[in-house]
Amino acid sequence: MDRFESMRIFTRIVELGSFTRAGEELGFPKATVTHAIKQLEARLRVRLLHRTTRQVTATLDGDAYYRRCMRLLADLEETENIFSEASANPAGKLRIDMHGTLGMHFVMPLLPQFCDRYPNIELEIGMGDRLIDLVRESVDCVLRVGELRDSSMVARKVATLEQVTCASPAYLEKHGVPKSIAELEQHRGINFFSSQTGKFFPFDFIVDGKPLSCAIKGMVSVNNADAYAACCINGFGLIQVPRYHVEKELQSGRLQEVLAEFRPDPMPVAVLYPHHRQLSPRVRVFVDWMAEVFAKAGQST
Repeated sequence: MDRFESMRIFTRIVELGSFTRAGEELGFPKATVTHAIKQLEARLRVRLLHRTTRQVTATLDGDAYYRRCMRLLADLEETENIFSEASANPAGKLRIDMHGTLGMHFVMPLLPQFCDRYPNIELEIGMGDRLIDLVRESVDCVLRVGELRDSSMVARKVATLEQVTCASPAYLEKHGVPKSIAELEQHRGINFFSSQTGKFFPFDFIVDGKPLSCAIKGMVSVNNADAYAACCINGFGLIQVPRYHVEKELQSGRLQEVLAEFRPDPMPVAVLYPHHRQLSPRVRVFVDWMAEVFAKAGQST
């Protein structure tokens, strides 16, 4: 086994925390994986991994070696892509994760176009609002909405989404139409909370050119985008969402926008991926395609 193959095995063990899982992903028996690491540690004359019955973690030397391996493997992939057809005809499995409503609205209707353009790419798509560990879960890239907080990832902004505050006509007839932020104290909000942290998201506005966040008391809280809109349609109170999610309801009159003069800044949409995967032809063409999708939808940056 050559050194680069040993490096690939080592890096996946570190990322997955398991000899068995690394072997399964790379197509090697566990015995081969174990032997490769023993040879690697013998050649380097250092211990790279802590092994217990429950998990495998990198030693201090192993962590330093892991970081160098990632740079070397990224350079190797870039070099091979330059002198192969992979760059023009990317192939292999591409694992993606994205917000469910965003994916269903913008991505899935146009996905056949991507498959026709890149027939040798096998897509594995996860949908949900759960924050995932791209490296540990072997995901190539994620499509996310909102301000980016993970500086360890490469991010390419592909769109911005206009936000609206709205309510049902029945609710507004009963409680009145708010004309100012101060009047929200007399209204009910449907609150959205994170399924990961339990934290409630405030309502955001721009007042006199400055951002303002506030909480609105309400009877119902949800952590699902479809349930959020459904509660609003059924008169439980105000919500604040990207316009695309309630566009049909606004056009049909089932919902009505309020406080339009205080709309918050548009929400950014970005594709995130680990640094060591930024040169992958599969990731590159998918990110470029995502930018095309949002541009066609009039949501480009």
